[in-house]
Amino acid sequence: MIQKKAYTFRLYPTKEQVTFFHQCMGSARFLYNAMLGEFQSRRKAGVPPFPLPKVTDYKKSFPWMKAVDSLALCNAHRNLVQAFINHRDHPEHFGLPMFKKKGTFPWTYTTNNQKGTITIVGNKIKLPRLKRLVPIHLHRQVKGVIKHATVSRQANGQYSIAILVEEDVKELPKTGKSVGVDLGLLDFAALSNRNKIPNPHFSKPFERRLRREKRKLSRRIVKAKTLVQKDPNKNWRDCSNLEKQRLKVAKLYAKVNNRKTDFLHKRSTELVKSHDLLVVEDLPVKRLVKNHHLAKSIHDVSWSRFTDMLKYKSKWYGKAFIKIDRFFASSQICSACGHKDGKKALAIREWDCPQCGTHHDRDINAAINILNEGRKRVAASKT
Repeated sequence: MIQKKAYTFRLYPTKEQVTFFHQCMGSARFLYNAMLGEFQSRRKAGVPPFPLPKVTDYKKSFPWMKAVDSLALCNAHRNLVQAFINHRDHPEHFGLPMFKKKGTFPWTYTTNNQKGTITIVGNKIKLPRLKRLVPIHLHRQVKGVIKHATVSRQANGQYSIAILVEEDVKELPKTGKSVGVDLGLLDFAALSNRNKIPNPHFSKPFERRLRREKRKLSRRIVKAKTLVQKDPNKNWRDCSNLEKQRLKVAKLYAKVNNRKTDFLHKRSTELVKSHDLLVVEDLPVKRLVKNHHLAKSIHDVSWSRFTDMLKYKSKWYGKAFIKIDRFFASSQICSACGHKDGKKALAIREWDCPQCGTHHDRDINAAINILNEGRKRVAASKT
């Protein structure tokens, strides 16, 4: 079955290529902000804001935009239009588009493959408007037809490229197994087969270093602001010592994110390969992080990213994925007899059913109930 997949690789561009990347990223951001500003000014004046100006209109006004990849500008225009469509169709999930700040990472631009303008040659990649090939860390082979690529600069100064392809993904063999997944904090996940995935605590090994480096960054920000007061023509963000310290902090955060991404991909792939039906609970993460005692731990485990991975990998490989309603009382029901025992404090990790006397592990019992509810929905959909 033809599916869209993205491959992400690190780039090692030359100084000239870095300059070209920054020009494309800056031009795409400028065009996006200019069109959004035009929309807002028209709406305030009572003039119909649509259709938005064309890319060619801005090229006439700003000739320097002709030096960059034209597809980067077209994609910026398309992204803004899509943002308005998302807000119109789903206002409860998408707000109005906002201006893009230069200091917000990652910086990106997207270009399309037109008759081989994006091609991988050995350990290098060909990109539009670049005469020389860009070195790439090709840790695995790209399969399928390349559609477009997004070049990005991360906060830690590294450059990467995400290549979107259309690939014929073969379904995995059926195993005849099903699993319910109860996500948590003490353990990352409890499974209905009575196994548990330990919580790796991604940020914990870096907490002391992060605190120390962020204190240094705060002091350098204060010092840079006081020095710039003497020369109003300078910007405190351009101080070299401040930028060096910002990079140190960004590299630590990148290490945490890399550990997390690696763990989530491995665990999600294992579950999809070994089960035909995966059932998870739809957790209200935005509401849960309002609890300031748990917010840091909830952000660290990245439940939403994990469930998204389970969802699209299940689609790729022909497996079934179901999300149970967030109001389903998975922790209150006895998985043996079905007796509902009411809400329990988070400190209660084990309990005995007053109806049948079965001893339960709170998380394992919730995972079994999640799986049973998912099976009921599958059976109901078949009738």
